[in-house]
Amino acid sequence: MFKRKTLFIFVLLLAMLIPSLSFADNITPPKSSNSQIIHQSFSSETLGRDYNYNIYLPSEYKTSGKEYPVLYLLHGSGGNEHNWVESGNVKETADKLIAKGVIPPSIIVMPGSKSWWVNGYNEAAETAFMNDLIPHIDETWRTIEEKEGRLVAGLSAGGYGTVNFVLKYPEMFAAGAALSPAVYVPEPPSHSSGRTHPTFQKDGQFDPEKWAELNYTQYIDAYKQKGIKVPLYINSGDHDTFDIAYHAAGLYQNLREHQPELVEFRVVDGDHEWKVWRESLPEAMEYMYQFVQK
Repeated sequence: MFKRKTLFIFVLLLAMLIPSLSFADNITPPKSSNSQIIHQSFSSETLGRDYNYNIYLPSEYKTSGKEYPVLYLLHGSGGNEHNWVESGNVKETADKLIAKGVIPPSIIVMPGSKSWWVNGYNEAAETAFMNDLIPHIDETWRTIEEKEGRLVAGLSAGGYGTVNFVLKYPEMFAAGAALSPAVYVPEPPSHSSGRTHPTFQKDGQFDPEKWAELNYTQYIDAYKQKGIKVPLYINSGDHDTFDIAYHAAGLYQNLREHQPELVEFRVVDGDHEWKVWRESLPEAMEYMYQFVQK
């Protein structure tokens, strides 16, 4: 009888521990006093699957006990959470800017998404980002949870997502940076992946109504009426194959009329390519971090 009771208690305790052990398996604590990038995942209720991301932790994170601002850095169409790490020199850039005192020590989150960061036909990426990812990051890592501690930036489709997040949720972000943003008006060009991506596909065809519904032009008037001005850095390569300089200029002019001192636009040498995004990331970060809580 005693053995049965002891076994029952052991099994009960194990059952209580399993959920926490499962969660802990997906969260890797920092192992080094140097800056590092760690791949992580958590269960997204919105998506019904694991949500993957890479996270950059500054060198002092392990020992300081301080809270840090967070930059959410979004990939482009068809990309994943590894793109900025493997092609964008994000660790080297952040290390250098922090060492020089250009930006404060910061956390950088590079999430993975199967959509264009919107609630398209294929998945509710916007809802997952706002309702699942941001709360998870704030609960798991030592972040500044207020608006003043949160930035968002991205390239191409990630720039498109950045613009939408800033305009729809200005109370959530201190500043943003849209690098070669795919903010096509009225529609993406014929060779853009926006026309073939599942986000905007209905019955196997590009749906122009869904594109118009999810593009920034649907949100910008309401953004202006809210009276909350979010500083935004915008750029494009001068030889961008998708003519993004033209479309980005339209976005810039629209915002310039509303917040002339809080929007910047740069046309730089290059195409729709990693050379442009790697080289412009330092300036974009320097711009955004002016507005975060130190």
